Amino acid sequence: MTNDKLQIIIVGGGAAGFFAAIAAAKANPRARVTLLEASHQPLAKVRISGGGRCNVTHACFEPRELVKNYPRGSKALLGAFTRFQPKDTITWFQAHGVELKTEADGRMFPTTDSSETIVNCLMNVVKAAGVELRIGAAVTSVSLPLRIPVSEKITSRFEITLKSGEKLQCDRLLLATGSNPIGYKIAQQLGHTIEPPVPSLFTFNIKNQQLTELAGVSVNPVKLRLIVPEYPHLEQTGPLLITHWGLSGPAVLKLSAWGARMLHSSSYQATLVINWLPHLQQEQVRQQLLAVKNNSPKRLIASSRDVELPHRLWQYIVSCVGIAIENRWAELSNKTLNKLVQELTQGQYSINGKGVFKEEFVTCGGVNLKEINFKTMESKLVSGLYFAGEILDIDGVTGGFNFQSAWTTAYLAGSASIS
Repeated sequence: MTNDKLQIIIVGGGAAGFFAAIAAAKANPRARVTLLEASHQPLAKVRISGGGRCNVTHACFEPRELVKNYPRGSKALLGAFTRFQPKDTITWFQAHGVELKTEADGRMFPTTDSSETIVNCLMNVVKAAGVELRIGAAVTSVSLPLRIPVSEKITSRFEITLKSGEKLQCDRLLLATGSNPIGYKIAQQLGHTIEPPVPSLFTFNIKNQQLTELAGVSVNPVKLRLIVPEYPHLEQTGPLLITHWGLSGPAVLKLSAWGARMLHSSSYQATLVINWLPHLQQEQVRQQLLAVKNNSPKRLIASSRDVELPHRLWQYIVSCVGIAIENRWAELSNKTLNKLVQELTQGQYSINGKGVFKEEFVTCGGVNLKEINFKTMESKLVSGLYFAGEILDIDGVTGGFNFQSAWTTAYLAGSASIS
């Protein structure tokens, strides 16, 4: 390597790595920017994200509202989002020929509904920016050679060893390795603290055959409360989907994200309390059921109701409190009525492990955020070392928020790495 150019190496060829490499190359066209990817298929997670559609970002343009979607990292991201947020992401992709569309829930996708659009865009821009992309270049370790006096020319400070045995040197090193253990290992080698990584954004296994026989039934909204001994209770309200293994849907995924550490500590054993009718007070539910009893005493309980629930779910809840399919409203005792109200508003379900969400590749944990300058994404411990993306202890709920934190931290890190 010659010493007349700033040498920047980015480790990790995912969304954050590509975006950071582009930002670095555009901020200083004279710099030599190299992007190292261990596998032979860069941007692999981008390809499969959003069911192959790629949920690029979310239509939330107020930083204080945006950070509410990050169980870990919200405080650190507040300032970062004032410098690069979803509006900037939309503008960036538009400038590079990709139009995004907003769906009813705020999620944003390319108008093509294909993640290949995003992959091709990033690949093309990296090439146009003059970034050297090296695939199959797995990094095994990084060391800091002796420092060169400031008065001399720029001299490489980081020495990177590849699996092949090849050694590379650079002035600026940017780690964007996602949740790959090698990234944590390198960060630790350079003195950083790693918050233990655990899964986030997952579904709940519920061993209840009667419930799972209702697979495909959805309710919107429900109110969920997660109870793990010795931890404060967590709540989420939103859509819920019954599956053949338990429960899924946005409300469950959000609850799993906020409760990721406590659920991990309890080996994914917990109690879930479900209010199927969160828009009604408990007494209102009681009065509605009493009205049915008084107005239609001869009707079968299992086939008639005055609450907004799918019919199959109503039949399941009725059976849970011991009401037989042939029982009529006139036969409903006050004691059973109370049980029915309780089941509708505070039904308890045992969580017995985490399900496998098809997009489950979000991890909470990573480099301790207190050790990072969020104006530049530079390490506070090692000059010239930068971080971007999921290697940091940042994770968002489902809906494009994890990609947005990747774009933001990568843009800031890449832009600052030339200084």
